[in-house]
Amino acid sequence: YTFGDCTALTSITIPSSVISIGNNTFRNCTNLTSITLFDGLSSIGEYAFGDCTSLTNIMIPNSVTSIGNSAFYLCTSLTSITIPSNVTSIGNSLFYCCTSLSSITIPNSVTSIESSAFYGCSGLSSITIPNSVASIGIQAFYACSGLTSITIPDSVTSIGNSAFLDCFSLTSITIPNSVSSIGIQAFRSCSGLTSITLPNSVTSIGSSAFQNCSGLTSITI
Repeated sequence: YTFGDCTALTSITIPSSVISIGNNTFRNCTNLTSITLFDGLSSIGEYAFGDCTSLTNIMIPNSVTSIGNSAFYLCTSLTSITIPSNVTSIGNSLFYCCTSLSSITIPNSVTSIESSAFYGCSGLSSITIPNSVASIGIQAFYACSGLTSITIPDSVTSIGNSAFLDCFSLTSITIPNSVSSIGIQAFRSCSGLTSITLPNSVTSIGSSAFQNCSGLTSITI
């Protein structure tokens, strides 16, 4: 909370001597529009930029290896971001309700997309999940209402509960032959889906997984 609730703060430059930004450092800096970070920074804490509703873009240096849960929670003006190639996880609620986020680059170093990582990111129309990702967490893409297509790589073994719930613009999805379980309500209310093929690797489908998929006319199991 070093700069927590500094609502008049509009911009800041962090020097290259800083190696970590702690939890809640810029929490609720509602007028912060830009921030400059330098190589040498290794970690960004939980909620570090939480509720920075005016932050439009941020360049995360390649030296960063960890980004805490909810670091960009409710950054509703953030339009694009690139995750550095040393980060291994998209943490819980990392981009929770970042409604203006329209593009994101996820590197091949990422192995998991955690719970609610992109919850409510309604501005995302497409996303590329790299082949390194093994799991998609609970509510990972919940209410990504602008998402029209997604390809799940053949490294993924499980799709969490409510992972794509209320993605009603989703018209196509490919589930690879590596997925063994589809969670409860995973694709509930994806009314834009017209067909789906479940590979023979799938051994369990959670309750209500395809409930209210009113556009679904064919399914191959």
